[in-house]
Amino acid sequence: MEKQQLKRCPIGIQTFEEIINKNYLYIDKTEYIYRMANGASKYCFLSRPRRFGKSLLTSTLHSYFAGKKDLFKGLAIEKQETEWTEYPVLHFDMSLAKHLDKEKLNEYLAWRLQEYNEKYGLTKNNDAEVNVQLADLIKRVYEQTGRQVVVLIDEYDAPLLDVVHEDENLPVLRNVMRNFYSPLKACDPYLRFVFLTGITKFSQLSIFSELNNISNVSMDEPYAAICGITEEEMLERMSGHIECLAGALEMSKEETLLKLKEKYDGYHFTWPSPDIYNPFSLLNALERRKIANYWFGSGTPTYLIEMLRKFKVSPSAIGMKKALSTSFDAPTERMTTIVPLLYQSGYITIKNYDKLTQLYTLDIPNGEIRVGLMQSLLPNYLAGDSDTGLATIGEMYGAIAGDDMDGALRLLQEFLSTVPYCDNTNYEGHYQQLFYIIFSLFGMYVDVEVRTPKGRVDVVMRTTHALYVIELKLDKSADSALAQINLKNYPERFALCGLPVVKVGINFDSESHTLSDWIIEG
Repeated sequence: MEKQQLKRCPIGIQTFEEIINKNYLYIDKTEYIYRMANGASKYCFLSRPRRFGKSLLTSTLHSYFAGKKDLFKGLAIEKQETEWTEYPVLHFDMSLAKHLDKEKLNEYLAWRLQEYNEKYGLTKNNDAEVNVQLADLIKRVYEQTGRQVVVLIDEYDAPLLDVVHEDENLPVLRNVMRNFYSPLKACDPYLRFVFLTGITKFSQLSIFSELNNISNVSMDEPYAAICGITEEEMLERMSGHIECLAGALEMSKEETLLKLKEKYDGYHFTWPSPDIYNPFSLLNALERRKIANYWFGSGTPTYLIEMLRKFKVSPSAIGMKKALSTSFDAPTERMTTIVPLLYQSGYITIKNYDKLTQLYTLDIPNGEIRVGLMQSLLPNYLAGDSDTGLATIGEMYGAIAGDDMDGALRLLQEFLSTVPYCDNTNYEGHYQQLFYIIFSLFGMYVDVEVRTPKGRVDVVMRTTHALYVIELKLDKSADSALAQINLKNYPERFALCGLPVVKVGINFDSESHTLSDWIIEG
């Protein structure tokens, strides 16, 4: 299929009207729009990770409530909506209010209100507090138009995310936002619908004040696929794009689909849920005809790395955990673990659910996130020299892919001997986590502290041709590491994996901060 026959993918375009008018590819989410806009709750909140289509969803709601019927021709909502009533819409995008102090944040809110104040003739209102301005504006719009008002607030938490780890600044900015949102409940008679999107879930008490009637639809099954692209949607609407990508990659369509699935699929925001692909990465891959880490490459949030440090989270502890929904779909400012932030930011997702225990299984969604996270954490283990480290890891990957573990360990030994001394490296766990990061960056299966009937293996890694059972020692010897593997007969635990088991004993030297010796037995 030729490219000119395919609709362009809307990379970074978040306005529904522009996508429709310029004939970009649009994945029809309007059945969810209708369901939510005409549901039981007048106040709705949706949490999804960044670049997952929240702004486009908000823009689509705007066009719907503005009664722009012509934009929805051929879409699911056309068969559902019959009246197309035009409501006045107040649409606030908070994503531009990042990195602001208290004074600048208040100025930004006042500036956003000024545009609407002038439109509805409230020019004398501009000096009032922002909460008074918003309340007056809603009432004025209702009186002027004779219709209830729709309030859309996109990325409501954007002003707070960069300070979520700061005990001093968070309460100050949180109070500004709480003050701004406070009129929403008092203005209830004048409101038709209120919708807020965000990444994190701040408690109703701290942000929405008395707005305790807001419905959090983030984990509601009817809205599981409201953002993101399901496998069914991808196969139905993007088949031609996938064929073009397959041609560019010189792969079959089936191989390309497997690659896309491994790289970008794996999200579930409730259970059961269809498989959901990261829309930003998928659209970029199809438009650019290249598979890469687009979502992670578009910016690793500083707050995430800061919070991982604050909670002392080791890389191997990020994925595969069981939790009640109250532990991860929880207000981030009261969290006692990193789990809510990792989940709401999209770095871990739901992988299973046990009805009996009500426990959800959470894990890293896909290959893009695993590799991106490990690249972000690598500088902590290489004293900041991650560029040379990544090049070395690339060479190590080539060696291991060629069944040359000895060559890979020589590369690591040589590299670590040139890296400046890293604090807190004089314990086996540091090197265990370094190995976990390196093997994760290979895109291979890796686990640490793997239980066996007779103990725990430090590191287990599976490649296409072997399963490596690795024991690490510090200031001892490779012989003692291998002796532990043999004594506890660790390979027996993995006999059914269908791959040859290779035993690797490694000793690190605390003075030179690198591998001193190792033994490999096939």
